[in-house]
Amino acid sequence: MDAVALAQAMCDHDALCPTVTDRVTRDILLVQGRRVGIIANYGAGYEHIDLAAAREAGLAVTNTPDVLTEATADIAITLMLMAMRRAAEGERELRAGDWTGWRPTHLVGQSLDGKLLGLVGFGRIARAVARRAQAFGMRIAYHSRRPAADMPADAYYADLGALAQQADVLSLHAPGGAETRHMVDAALLAVMPAHAVLVNTGRGSLVDEGALAEALAERRIAAAGLDVYENEPHVHPTLIDLPNVVLLPHLGSATIEARTAMGMKVADNLDRFFAGEPLLDPVA
Repeated sequence: MDAVALAQAMCDHDALCPTVTDRVTRDILLVQGRRVGIIANYGAGYEHIDLAAAREAGLAVTNTPDVLTEATADIAITLMLMAMRRAAEGERELRAGDWTGWRPTHLVGQSLDGKLLGLVGFGRIARAVARRAQAFGMRIAYHSRRPAADMPADAYYADLGALAQQADVLSLHAPGGAETRHMVDAALLAVMPAHAVLVNTGRGSLVDEGALAEALAERRIAAAGLDVYENEPHVHPTLIDLPNVVLLPHLGSATIEARTAMGMKVADNLDRFFAGEPLLDPVA
């Protein structure tokens, strides 16, 4: 739905259930003649909703946390494995008919075993990734505003740059918003080791895609694995053509189990709102 359709929906219906790719702006939320009383978002992230305008309009806003944790952690590990082992490069070569057989130095990648995984953020998904990574023999470190006593990690870094200098894999799990926009920029990419891999299953806005494309093209870092993008569904054109980046179409929560549970969360929040009961997952 475009902005016009969303604004009309605000006037025609009692609830609006957007997805993370719908931009629910101030103009939409404050449209004259609005009837909607609740924005029940289908997704955990809600940066696409103007919460200040929602509060001004007296609208309730909910999201769907918790239920997509394991599915998104699976995708983070998938991206790590694909990028480290150059799996996407190999599949493209084989499908194109260019594979000439096994060779000792052909598409040699890196093992996860013994590598330092740097987690940016320490929420539910990052913790689930840490548990999985430990099964691969990875060492775990993390960056956040403050240390967490229950984080399954070997080290805490208060400074993101210091973690980026040490991590073999840097995996992003921070929230979106103005404070974290382009936290991975040219300066941060410049301090990462040349063999390092960047993985993003958090928010597309966390990464300066232009700076990342340059770093990958110049082999200043080894590879990247991305599931989210700054201007979805549009991806930086240079990234599309680079062999050393794995690009997935926002599959983090794309399991039958997770997507069904997300839908049920939306329905449960709607039921509670219209019954006048406390909401399960209020964000505004």
